[in-house]
Parts: sequence; structure tokens; C-alpha cells
Amino acid sequence: MNKMIRIAVDAMGGDNSPQKIIDGIELHNKKTKNVFYKIFGDEDLIKPIIIKKPIDKNNYEIIHTKDTIKGEDSAFTAAKRGKNTSMWLAIESVKSNSSDIIVSAGNTGALLVIAKLNLKMIENIDKPALSGLWPSRKGMSVVLDLGANVECSDKNLIDFAIMGSSLFKSLFPDENPKVALLNIGSEEVKGNEIIKETYQKLNQIVNEDFEFKGFIEGSNIMDGNVNVIVADGFTGNVALKTAEGTANFISSELKNALKSSIFGKLGSLISIGSLKKFKKKLDPRLYNGAILLGLNSPVIKSHGGTDYIGFANSLSVCEKIVKNNLIDKIKNSIN
Repeated sequence: MNKMIRIAVDAMGGDNSPQKIIDGIELHNKKTKNVFYKIFGDEDLIKPIIIKKPIDKNNYEIIHTKDTIKGEDSAFTAAKRGKNTSMWLAIESVKSNSSDIIVSAGNTGALLVIAKLNLKMIENIDKPALSGLWPSRKGMSVVLDLGANVECSDKNLIDFAIMGSSLFKSLFPDENPKVALLNIGSEEVKGNEIIKETYQKLNQIVNEDFEFKGFIEGSNIMDGNVNVIVADGFTGNVALKTAEGTANFISSELKNALKSSIFGKLGSLISIGSLKKFKKKLDPRLYNGAILLGLNSPVIKSHGGTDYIGFANSLSVCEKIVKNNLIDKIKNSIN
């Protein structure tokens, strides 16, 4: 039997918690029996929900605390008073090796700060990066940094390329990472000095773990010709918010168009199969689970506004990362 994967779950973060967290655990547990959930939060709220679920009691443990970090708390406030909160205790369980990975749908700033306070950086990595999964025409891509570092050096960007490739390989073991730098043009002369210097250095690196494909423009991110896209946190976050807004706009406008007339409604009935595929492709719940890379232990950020399906997908990301030894892959590659 395979070793049980231990996931530390902050049950009190995000909208409609802990209900959606436990519902997400139930959905994920239906797909796998090789995960043990260490659930941190208010037992008085969690227990009445989870005892009604068909989850084996041998597959979870509730670690009780009434203290939580609120969504409106600043990162400094959360770190200052957070040592008995569900988020802090969940991260500490990874630090003490009681858990293999931690996931939270709570305050993003607080999660990043508390994780960095408790967990050491991987040797030779200066800054952690927040990475996420994006759909493309040919599958999925890893994009980083999505906002952890506004300013980055060429070394940071090279580290991000290595860490992103290791993450992609952990999530999709049968595919080869192809790295590109997000830039304002695909020509070598385009961009600021840092990104041009990074381009030159990545071109010279002999690395069996990924193939460097040069620059990529924002309009080509979803073509699928590359699957690891590297940027500083400012650029990556702007790209992320733009992509999310565009996807929401397209989905909303299409929905309105199909409901606006009898012909639209008839057209939607005729093409219902294609519309379902379209909706699924843009469903953000399927890509839920941002990963903080660079620390000695993996930290997963679930979107605070996602539902139980999105949270279950973030648990699946946790399972794949631990199962495929992400941290060891990064350490081997960075050295």
C-alpha cells in the first residue's frame, strides 16, 4: 500500500467556510482513499458537517481552534496575532513534518507572510513565486509569478523557470516543460534590461528538465506552444486579472446573447454539446489552486470565492504535488 498523503487543511478560510471545505473534502475523498486530511478550525462548526459525510473517520482528524484570520486582516495584523489561528497551525503542521502540504482558501497576503515566517526557503532560491494553472489550446500551462514579487532580478526569473518546470513535471509527468518569458514582443531586442539579460542566460543554460523557447507575448499565452510562462509578479498579476476578466466577459456576453431572442434560445439548444465544452474550458474551478514555490514545503492557495468543486480540485493539486515529489524535483534542478 502507498504511504498516505497528509494534507493540512485550513477549514476556516474563504467564503462559506467550513461548509464548502468539508464538501470539497467529501468530493475529493470519493476519488482517492490515499489521503489523510488534518482539518484545522472550529470543531463546533466542522464536526456537525463532517459526521454526516460518507468519509471514513480514519481518513481525517480535526485540530480545534476558534481563532481565524479574517479576509480583511492585513498581512502584518494576521502574522502578529495569528499563532493560534487555523491557518498558522496548519502551516506549523507542515513545518513539524506532521503534514506533507497545506491548503487554504483564506487571506492570500496572510498566507504568504505566515508561510515565509514558518517555512525555510529552498537553498539557492532567493524569492518564492506564486504560480497557477491556465488552460490552453493544447492542455494546461503553469504561469508564475502571479503577484508574490513585484520586482525581480534575472536570477529570480531563472529560478522561476526552474521551479515552474518542476511543478509542470509534477502535475503532468508525461509531458515535457517548454519555458517562455512573458514580454512585450517575441524579438530578442524587446523588453527591459532584466528580461533581456534573463533571455541570454536561459539560452546558455544546458538543462535537461526543460526546453527554453524564448519570449512570448500576452496574446499567445493560450496557444499552447509553451507550457511554463515566466514573469515578474507585477506583470504576471496584471496578465492573470486581465485573463480572468476577459473570460468572465465572454461567458456573460455569450449567455446574454443566447437568452436575448427566440432564435438565440433555439441556437443554444441545437449547440448545447459545444456550449458545455466551452463552459467547461473556461470554468475557473477546474484550475483552482495557486502554488507558492520556493519554500521547503509546498503551500497551496485556493481561491477564496470558489465553491466546493474548486476546493476539491485544489486538494487534487496537493495530492499530485506530494505524490510526484515536487520539492525534491526543485532541489535537484536548482542545484
